Amino acid sequence: MKKANLLIFLLLPLFCLAQTSFKLKGKIANETIPLEWADVFISNSERKIIDGTISKQDGSFEINLKKGSYKIGISLLGFTDYDKEITIENDTDLGIIILKESTTNLTEVVIESKKKTIEQKTDRLVYNLENNVTTVGGDALSAINTAPGVVVQNNTINILGKGTSRVMINGRMIELVGEELNNFLKSISAIDIKNIEIISNPPAKYDAEGTGGLINIIMKKGVRDSWKNTTAVSYDQNKYSIYTLRDNFFYNKNKFRFSASINAKTGYLNATDDLKMYFPDELSHMESVTKVKTENLSGKLALDYNLSERTTIGFQYLNDRNNPDFKSDIRIEDYNTQNELDNVTLNNSFTDKGSKNQTYNAHLITKLDSLKRKLFFDVDYFNYSSKFDRNFVANNYTPDMTFVDINQSGRNISNQDIDNWSFKADMEHPLQALNLSYGAKMSFTNSVSDVLYFNTIIGAPELDLNQSNRFKYTENNQAVYVNADKKLNEKWNFQMGLRLENTQTNGFSETLNQETENNYLKLFPTFYASYKKNENNTFSLNYGKRINRPRFDLLNPFKIYINSNSYSEGNPFLRPSFSDNFELVHSYKEILRTSVFVNAITNGYGVLFTSNPETNTQIVTRENYFKNLNYGIGESYSASFADWWFSENSLYFLGAKTEFIKDINATPSNSLQIDFSTNNTFLLGKTTKLQIDFTYTTPFKGGLYEVGYASSFDIGFKQDLFNKTMQIAFLANDIFNTSYLKDFTSVINGVKQVYDQKESNRFVRLSVVYNFGNKKINVQQRDFGNKEENKRTGGN
Repeated sequence: MKKANLLIFLLLPLFCLAQTSFKLKGKIANETIPLEWADVFISNSERKIIDGTISKQDGSFEINLKKGSYKIGISLLGFTDYDKEITIENDTDLGIIILKESTTNLTEVVIESKKKTIEQKTDRLVYNLENNVTTVGGDALSAINTAPGVVVQNNTINILGKGTSRVMINGRMIELVGEELNNFLKSISAIDIKNIEIISNPPAKYDAEGTGGLINIIMKKGVRDSWKNTTAVSYDQNKYSIYTLRDNFFYNKNKFRFSASINAKTGYLNATDDLKMYFPDELSHMESVTKVKTENLSGKLALDYNLSERTTIGFQYLNDRNNPDFKSDIRIEDYNTQNELDNVTLNNSFTDKGSKNQTYNAHLITKLDSLKRKLFFDVDYFNYSSKFDRNFVANNYTPDMTFVDINQSGRNISNQDIDNWSFKADMEHPLQALNLSYGAKMSFTNSVSDVLYFNTIIGAPELDLNQSNRFKYTENNQAVYVNADKKLNEKWNFQMGLRLENTQTNGFSETLNQETENNYLKLFPTFYASYKKNENNTFSLNYGKRINRPRFDLLNPFKIYINSNSYSEGNPFLRPSFSDNFELVHSYKEILRTSVFVNAITNGYGVLFTSNPETNTQIVTRENYFKNLNYGIGESYSASFADWWFSENSLYFLGAKTEFIKDINATPSNSLQIDFSTNNTFLLGKTTKLQIDFTYTTPFKGGLYEVGYASSFDIGFKQDLFNKTMQIAFLANDIFNTSYLKDFTSVINGVKQVYDQKESNRFVRLSVVYNFGNKKINVQQRDFGNKEENKRTGGN
């Protein structure tokens, strides 16, 4: 009941908005006929756009305004802009406003504006993809990996110095993490992405989930009164080959906007793993070669309809299916203390793996009055299901490869099904003193995970109940937030927010008859301050508190065998970790950006590669075992060294201090990490681009683990053809094959483990992109949304 009262209190202002306003109207025409689709926008005394509309078929427009002084501006392609100072004291009719035709023959001219690759906002960094050649023919995951200060490695997306990040699409959270999230992002075409927002300290409007902040992918929209189709075909060659077909369609006419896309991928990847475990009485060396099938089919539908000039309703649907089956050949060699080979185990396995997820969204956006007060409603449903079916046989041999016996033979089946419903209401409530926003969200998650183990060593499968389990997990979350943004003057801007989240979790293991509950109410504050000293120098300071909840599959306490000498198990007692993030940023002429940051993590959880020396078996577990203080400084430099050479560069110095809060029989250690990247685009002509990228990360120690260096040298080339309706692109990725995970080392219980992993990062790609549809003129983006939609092409 208290929660219901709180929700009513938050939404009460929606019913208190009736204020005295007056009607401003008029008609727009040229010398002979009325003009439709003209942008009409109203600015206040501070020259800030506060309202706007478009002219109807008869040229008429109508806007409700409060008493005061304003400036009206009118713009239409092919005509000279019109503006006039007006005073509103009662209903006002401006009569017929005549626009004069521009003297330039716009039907013959394409006006282009090149966006900045990186734009610094108050609470986020915006990365525009259009200048990056290497993303042509790629997917969303590879595009994220090119964003400044973001690294994708080991199935995690990290903002440097911050930690693992959650991912959103158009402000809506993707309820996937880890490998499942990466597979989903690989199904999204990079050519369908407008830009990527890196939000290290997200405002209170967004979920507090994610130690490393949020990555928000903004998708392209169709241009008004137009249709467009983009088809892309790409061919990747690593050890094997991969074929990809993508098609994106946009339609925007009158009140109706529709988009659809389909993506299909098929082929194979090559993965190799190398693990050395130094037990007290022997060295166990495992080498694995895996052929992974890449099979994906995904699609997206989006529909929006303007019920009126103020209200829009919409629906979105995403579907993604993956079938990454793989066959592994594993060789395990055991050496005695004299470094003599004792025995060999050959472990051959085949894994039938598949996943599918569906996302539904229905939304309503309504503009409540002329002060730009808006109400947003969202209803989302998400379903994810996966299967994992591995058959393996491990045979023991003498050093001369004489068969001894069967070490282990089994079948591991794991199925997971996740359902999530969420309901959200957001209100933008501008006031004279400040911009206020507030809202509420409820989320309901159910997860069922089955783990079955069959012993097949005797031939017929025999179910081992001690290694099988059904695990049910529910997580419900209720949240309310309030956020205020205040511009004091031309130099100072402040933003503050509070988000309150109430969470209830319940995990039940049927085999163990064990129930685990966790309920917590937490407050997550955010704060931003920016100071513009002059035209060249801007400073900003931000703070935010975040939470990192364990993945559902990490809570299942039962075993999944990786091979006969290694298995992974979850932990139902995992608790969320919390982080406090501070960042100070200085921007000079928007070409040099300096960031100093501190990130404090409490009750941190992570993977422990432990071992059983008695059986010489590796055990992969998860524990809340550390607290961490991460700190660093980052420099980003954007430069045009010549009209034909544009360069984006970043340099990060990262450090940490780690303390173990649980006795895991290990000692923490930390060292300085340096991360450097440079992306260089060369204009070889009006229609030809060459891009050369290089990244390098030094070896470093971080808490429990030591990690070797990683680097990548990439070359991309793009040629525009047929008035830019077709592009041909070539990419040579990781030419020297050095970007893989190497020398990943830990020492627990006196057992040292060193792990390397390669996953076909070195490949070449040939892509062909073809665009067709009606033609529009490209112009620079304007402050008012209607202008942007009316004048831009390419869905940008």
